[in-house]
Amino acid sequence: MNDIFWTDQGRGRPLVLLHGGFLDHHMWDDQIPVFASGHRVVAPDARGHGCSANAAGPYRQTDDLAELLRRLGAWPAVLAGVSMGAGIAVDTAIEHPDLVSAVVVSGAGTSEPYYDDPWTVRELTAWQAAMAEGDLCGSVEGFMTLAAGPHLGPDGLGPEVARRLRAMATGTMSKHAAGEPNVLVPVRDTWERAAKIEVPVLAISGALDSPDLVGMAERLAASVPHGRAVTIADAAHHPNMERPADCNRILKDFLDTL
Repeated sequence: MNDIFWTDQGRGRPLVLLHGGFLDHHMWDDQIPVFASGHRVVAPDARGHGCSANAAGPYRQTDDLAELLRRLGAWPAVLAGVSMGAGIAVDTAIEHPDLVSAVVVSGAGTSEPYYDDPWTVRELTAWQAAMAEGDLCGSVEGFMTLAAGPHLGPDGLGPEVARRLRAMATGTMSKHAAGEPNVLVPVRDTWERAAKIEVPVLAISGALDSPDLVGMAERLAASVPHGRAVTIADAAHHPNMERPADCNRILKDFLDTL
């Protein structure tokens, strides 16, 4: 797996931190040192993101993760993911259940999202148009608008969180060109199959995130046998960055129950 980058810190039960789309493992900088004191914390960059190479052919993100966990002997693991990372976590619990001991999702339900909130549909459409045109500046700013959600606006994220998000998004987006073929192979029927996930599932939502995304996370938690949903006030799409102390406390409490 020379084309996939990851960090591997600490000892103990594996905790795998999966970043959101167009970001990288640095979105977990407020979690890695905290949890590495009692867990083996693995934080990869997904293919085409951060320090990982772009895809050379068709691939599935869940298979990349499964191969990495097996190579490292870091399983069964608690998979904690935000947005795209949440989808990868759920896909892996579906496709490779032997590798997963629990799932934590934020900002997503499964890797097959649906959107019907007018704000989300409008901003997502504008962002996708900028991406298709190869407009890096417009793509990054569209990403920032979606990250801030319908209530905050990018300025409401705070300067340091906004700086970190913008830097990661710019780094990943600049790795790709307009018109580049999408060779990501999706996992199908995830909502129907997710109901069969038997390990504990925790959904953490930012109260200021898009209603679509909060609803999908809560729907996932309600659809599995051992699911629970919590909300962090004054946070939008990346609560682990916006309210790290609250997120760390909630995640620690969940890990202590396993």
